[in-house]
Amino acid sequence: MGKRKAVEPDISIAKCRYSLLLEIIASKWAVLAIYAMEGGAVRYGEFLRRIEGVSKKMLTQTLRQLERDGLLEREIHDTVPPGVEYRLTPLGQSLIVPLRHMKTWAIAHYPLVREARDDYDRRAVNATISEG
Repeated sequence: MGKRKAVEPDISIAKCRYSLLLEIIASKWAVLAIYAMEGGAVRYGEFLRRIEGVSKKMLTQTLRQLERDGLLEREIHDTVPPGVEYRLTPLGQSLIVPLRHMKTWAIAHYPLVREARDDYDRRAVNATISEG
């Protein structure tokens, strides 16, 4: 039998043009921060109040990454203490529509996903019991 020809992967993180988007939207904190800025500029403390469960460290890392990606801009106000506001750039604003579509899908399909998970978990438990 001859050698099989190596097949090029059709999904490559290095070559994939949407891998950057996947990095952004795979971070729940990034998506929630983008949603928080949808209505306009947001101060740091307001993020902490609006995004349940985010730590200061995670919020800081998330905002820095979104700024690095060109999705938000940070404005420092000359006040005591210094005030900082974050707002979406036009590039960040362009993500709102696709994120809304994802949110709509998630709301519509969450019960089905939850049901599938519960069914899978029940089958897994039953399989473990019958194997034991």
